[in-house]
Amino acid sequence: MQAIMESIFDAAYLVTAITLGVLILRNAKGRRQFVLFGAMTLLLGCGDAFHLVPRIIALNTTGVADYAAALGFGTLVTSVTMTVFYVLMYHVWQLRYNAASRKPLTAAVYALAIIRIALCLFPQNAWTSADAPYIWGIYRNIPFALLGILIIALFYGKRGDRHFRFMWAAIALSFAFYAPVVLFADSIPAIGMLMLPKTCAYVWMIWMGYRASKESAPAR
Repeated sequence: MQAIMESIFDAAYLVTAITLGVLILRNAKGRRQFVLFGAMTLLLGCGDAFHLVPRIIALNTTGVADYAAALGFGTLVTSVTMTVFYVLMYHVWQLRYNAASRKPLTAAVYALAIIRIALCLFPQNAWTSADAPYIWGIYRNIPFALLGILIIALFYGKRGDRHFRFMWAAIALSFAFYAPVVLFADSIPAIGMLMLPKTCAYVWMIWMGYRASKESAPAR
């Protein structure tokens, strides 16, 4: 039953993310912030599919142990696309609040993203192994956590925006649910269930972008 419910949840998430991404792009009407928001939503959904589709298959066939290589590669793809997602989120913030001139901030965002992706590409991660080293999960998530904190702080400072006033909270929740998985899922497998509310936090982010894209009024 758990496998069926998780599979339904994962499939619903992928369909929702990709559908909303398409709708946001359709609503963009040339507004760059929503072109970026739609693109990053599609990137998120398509990137997550590399991990979730093999997981759905694994859960409903012979089990995740037999799909270690596919799931590991999918996790690598997801790790990279999630990083790019937050870089694009930063550019949405720039466009929405006319903050394109902050070069040191942009440099920090890109530096953290590049370090994160570079760490993900190290062979020591052993992505396709069923026994990937725990410590590399920590290494590669340090710059990712710093990037997340930076994006949270930026949106927290724009809480007067009617549509995006809770964007900081959704991002913070996604990292709050993700951190225990990184730290403890190897020793306490049940902690992995926190990925479900983490996914809900991403849907919340996407939904805020979709709602905002339906209106043409500029951000405050």
